[in-house]
Amino acid sequence: MKSLWLNDNTLSQFPALHGEHKTDVLIIGGGLCGILCAYEMHKLGVNYMLLESERICRKTSGNTTAKITSQHGLIYADILKKYGCEAAAKYYLINQRAIEKYAGLSERTECGFERKDNFIYSLSDEKKLDDEMDALEKIRAKAMLYPSLSALPFDVLGAVKFPDQAQFNPVKFVTAISKNMHIYESSRVLGFDGKTYYGKDFKVTANKVIVATHFPIFNKHGGFSLKLYQHRSYVIALKNAGKLNGMYLDENEKGLSFRNQGEYLLLGGGSHRTGKNGGNWKELRKKAKRLYPESEEAFHWAAQDCMSLDGLPYIGQYSKRTPDLFVATGFNKWGMSLSMVSAMILKDLVFGKANDYADIFSPSRTMLHPQLAVNALEATVSLITPTKPRCPHLGCALKWNKDEHSWDCPCHGSRLDEGGKVLEGPANE
Repeated sequence: MKSLWLNDNTLSQFPALHGEHKTDVLIIGGGLCGILCAYEMHKLGVNYMLLESERICRKTSGNTTAKITSQHGLIYADILKKYGCEAAAKYYLINQRAIEKYAGLSERTECGFERKDNFIYSLSDEKKLDDEMDALEKIRAKAMLYPSLSALPFDVLGAVKFPDQAQFNPVKFVTAISKNMHIYESSRVLGFDGKTYYGKDFKVTANKVIVATHFPIFNKHGGFSLKLYQHRSYVIALKNAGKLNGMYLDENEKGLSFRNQGEYLLLGGGSHRTGKNGGNWKELRKKAKRLYPESEEAFHWAAQDCMSLDGLPYIGQYSKRTPDLFVATGFNKWGMSLSMVSAMILKDLVFGKANDYADIFSPSRTMLHPQLAVNALEATVSLITPTKPRCPHLGCALKWNKDEHSWDCPCHGSRLDEGGKVLEGPANE
C-alpha cells in the first residue's frame, strides 16, 4: 500500500547519525513540518541538525491528500465563539501567508503546485454554512456562499468557497527543498538528559530543540497524552472518474473529500478514531462504485492525524517548564498549511523573537474542553481492560485492526504491525 506520492518516490536518502555532536538547534522529526523548520534554519545559516527515526516523509506527510488551504472545515465560527474575532482573523491570515510562502518556494521546484478554489459543502445543515459566512465576514476573509455545486455527483444544501487556495505533490516538494540540508535518517531519539538528546548510537547536545514528531515523544511535559488523540483517514485514487475544477470537502467528519491529481480523482473518507471501527477503504469503494461506476482504483492509502482538544494546533513552547524545548502538533488533518505556519512561528520563538500569531497556538492554553473528558475516558477504559497485547507507550490495551492488519491504541493512536514493529507513534519501541 503506497500513496500516489510515494509510488513515484524521488526522495533522497540521508545517512544515520553516530557519535557525539553539538548543535544550536536540533529538530526531531522528518515529516513536512520538521523539514520546513530545518529549511528556515538552513536559510539563516544556523547550526542545526534534523533527526528522523526512519525515512523522511514516509508517514503522514507522504500519505496526505496534499491540499494547502486556510479553510479547515467550518471552523471560523467556532474559533470566533471560543476565542474572539482577533484570534479567528489571526488564524486565517497566517494560513493565507502559508499558502503564499508555498507559492514562492514552489516556483523553483517541479512539485505540481496549482492554485485551486476550495469548497466546504454540507448535506444536512444549512445553518452551519450561514454561521460560518457570518464569522468570515467579521474577519474580512475572502469567501463566498454557493447554493449548489454542479461539479459533485450529488446534491448539496450549499457550500462555502475560499478562492485561490492550492494543491501540490508533497514528496516532490520535499525532494527539492531538502537537498544539501543537515538531515540524518534511521536516527531515532529515545530520550534526553538536560540538553543532551540520545539514541542508540548517538548523543546530541543542543541549545534549542523542536519536536516535530507528529505526536510528541516526551511524556513528562506538556500533557499531550490528554490533549491529543489520533484519527485515521482513507484515500483511493480513481482513474476514469472525471475532472473537478477545485477541492471539495464535506463539513461532516464522516463525509467525503474530492480533488484531482493529474489523471486521478482522489476520493477521501471512511475516517475514525484510531483504535475504533470505521468505514475505511470499504466505504470509499462502495461510494466510488455508486458515484463513479466507470472508474478504476489505481492507488489506496491511509493517513493518521493528531487531533487537538479545541480544533487549533499546538505550536510553541513544549511546556512552561521547558523554555528551550518547542513543539508543533495537533494539526487536525490540515498539516500542509499548518506545517508551514509552524515553521514561520517557531523560527521566531526559537530565537526569542516575538511573533504576532503565536499566542493563539500556545500549547499551554486551557485544556478545559469537552474532548478532554472523552480522551480521559478512553485512556481509563483501555488501561483497565485486562487483555494483551499492551501498547509500549503508556500501557493501554491494543485493538486488532483487521482491515489494516495492525494493533492500534485507542488512547493515543500508536499502531504496531503483527510482529510488534512500530507503524505510528507515540510508541517508539
